[in-house]
Amino acid sequence: MPPSLTLLAVLAVVAWPLACGGRELTGSVVVSGSSTVEPITIRVAELFNDREPTIDMLVDGPGTGDGFELFCNGETDINDASSRIEPEQLEECAANGVEPIELPIGNDGIAVMTSAGNDSVDCVALEDLYALVGPESQGVDRWSAANGLARELGGRDRLPDLRLDVIGPGEESGTFVSFVELVIEDLSEARGQVATTRPDYQASADDNVILQGVRGSSTSLGWAGYAFARDAEGVRLLEVDGGDGCVAPDDSTISSGEYPISRPLFIYVNKAKAEENPALADFVDFYLSDEGIAAVAEVGYVPLSDEALAATRERWRSRSTRPA
Repeated sequence: MPPSLTLLAVLAVVAWPLACGGRELTGSVVVSGSSTVEPITIRVAELFNDREPTIDMLVDGPGTGDGFELFCNGETDINDASSRIEPEQLEECAANGVEPIELPIGNDGIAVMTSAGNDSVDCVALEDLYALVGPESQGVDRWSAANGLARELGGRDRLPDLRLDVIGPGEESGTFVSFVELVIEDLSEARGQVATTRPDYQASADDNVILQGVRGSSTSLGWAGYAFARDAEGVRLLEVDGGDGCVAPDDSTISSGEYPISRPLFIYVNKAKAEENPALADFVDFYLSDEGIAAVAEVGYVPLSDEALAATRERWRSRSTRPA
């Protein structure tokens, strides 16, 4: 059964009439996908409903992958995504006559975390992360047990002799996909391994569950979207060394790409539905307006540069279905 969609109902006292004909716009917009992008879309939907209270906004966040299954089946209008659509998902969409319009809307980093009480590690290299949570790390139950492989790969070789409890996103999550692409993929391919994580860790598509798990173990290692983790109590964000030294995640290093585990965030819009449903087209117009896109920073994510935002707006104006 597909994930259920929850109704986001935001009521306003006075309807804001459409400029075209002065009519109130009616209808519905159905959004699913990334739990990372969900807070942005919820805030945009709230602001949009302040202006257009007669449009029903339905927003859900089961994960990027589960969302694309619904989207490519034509069951939703928009898919929030914390990773770019994959070739097999594009094929599924094409088989069902769905043309996705890919719209980058912001940036995020993947925060690598441990418990706030763990002061034995401050920085991890990408090679360390591969040795701790990559496809060759199954059964590794102490941080220090990964030092041999990390050293072989060129990592920092400074992992402490502490119990290792790993908590992170599951395979249905766009954060999982991005983490594999940015941290695991190159090293696994060079070593003839499947590009994936170890299977034996606590996995969840819910970032709040991940944060709870990281807090719950004094020697934890976890990862989640930076916007969720940046101000979370009981966790400590680690610096990451991508080969040029340790870099802490913040708005500046994520926007510039200096932080090694940075990624774009997207919404994907069904082109045919946008042409058929004025409420959907109006919502995306609002999403990309100055008022709507301000929600990216408001809920804790990193805004696009002016140039990147202009490119996104042009993609939407032209209804381009080519990859961004």
